[in-house]
Amino acid sequence: MVYDLVVIGGGPAGYVAAIRAAQLGKKVACVEENRAGGTCLNWGCIPTKSLLRNAELYHIVQQRGEEFGLKFDHLSFDWTRVISRSRKVSDRLAGGIEQLFRKNKVDYILARGSVPQAHVVEIVDRDNKRKALEASRILLATGVVPREMVGLPFNYKTVISSKQAMVLPHLPEEILIVGGGAIGIEFAYFFNAFGARVTLVEVMPNVLHLEDTEVSEALATSLAKQGIRLLTNTRVEQAEIKGGSVCLTLFGKEGKMVLQSPTVLVAIGVSPVLPPGMSFELDRRGYLKTDDYYATSVDGVYGAGDIIGPPWLAHVASYEAVQAVNGMWGSSKPKRTSVFPSCVYCQPQVASVGVTERDMREKGLQYRIGRFPFHASGKALAVGESEGFVKLIFGEPHGELLGAHIVGSDATEVIAELGLAITLEATFHDVIDTLHAHPTLSESIKEAAEAAYGLATHI
Repeated sequence: MVYDLVVIGGGPAGYVAAIRAAQLGKKVACVEENRAGGTCLNWGCIPTKSLLRNAELYHIVQQRGEEFGLKFDHLSFDWTRVISRSRKVSDRLAGGIEQLFRKNKVDYILARGSVPQAHVVEIVDRDNKRKALEASRILLATGVVPREMVGLPFNYKTVISSKQAMVLPHLPEEILIVGGGAIGIEFAYFFNAFGARVTLVEVMPNVLHLEDTEVSEALATSLAKQGIRLLTNTRVEQAEIKGGSVCLTLFGKEGKMVLQSPTVLVAIGVSPVLPPGMSFELDRRGYLKTDDYYATSVDGVYGAGDIIGPPWLAHVASYEAVQAVNGMWGSSKPKRTSVFPSCVYCQPQVASVGVTERDMREKGLQYRIGRFPFHASGKALAVGESEGFVKLIFGEPHGELLGAHIVGSDATEVIAELGLAITLEATFHDVIDTLHAHPTLSESIKEAAEAAYGLATHI
């Protein structure tokens, strides 16, 4: 039997591509080495959100219970259940994807896949049995893995990645996190909320350095108030394991310092996972190089998702997968996206879409900024989450919305409207003419738009 499409990888790019091709009437197989859902569902996006929800609830009750009229004697937590809840959520959703495969008649194959030659996928199952699958087209969606730090490889005990951080058998009394991106920040919040002493080291001037500077600085201030020690502009010069601890020599704004911790979480980025077999043309960073149709340098082989490079986001991976499949059998050229939301799920949350103010300044473009603080929002005050703000960037002279940045409670939910507005090329007038329900956090969007033109009512 010859498949129309064999997908290697069952994550947000792989499983979505397989289902979309099946919906188009194609004979499809999806080869996944571990479990449906990939890193996102099993060891990334989903289980971390479960853990962060646990942390948020515990933090609110412990630190702010009296504010809400709540009293608890001897408040505590069950660490085993904190972890197990996240695993149950992942298990349930992974099973859901397997059901979707059955519903759409996708052959789901638990095996390791390689591409020994064009139009052939070789699979090796868990019993080490080999089999060759013929395919008219092959899609590589093998994703990425955590990147190791030079001089401090993972030993999965004292030096861990995000995967081990999700299932630690006990809450560490102290943890040192290297890397101030989304993963590092989320775990810093998580462990700190449950009482661990957290130090985070970031080589760049700000945590979340790709975000708007104003947002990054606001988040850093909030995390520091929560008790997280942030060392920005600080690099790791030397690392060694001494006994049961890790010793890091750092150099930063405060000069040279030596920190020791029983656990170090390395969250400095990711590395691509290339399937064995044929050689493919790669970009300068080692990611799979694809053309406008998501095609690789090998005839009939395509790529989508994290394996083709940043931004390494599940929703972008799924979008690319659909576009790649549509390009294979559609009548129009597939699309690439440059407008996508970025979300960080600590508290306060951070979400953004479009350009930053830094981008506008560097390009020498004219713009207006509108801000609205959540402490002026009735809904934010009512629910006790008045920290943060909405910041909107409008181009001049036409007033089109170009960028949106939020730090605050539920920022990751509110951002979707702004992504739609940018996609539709909405202007300042479109935003303020859209009625927003009261009281909601989303009405802060309208207020921020009005503030850009001196028309805000509530500030």
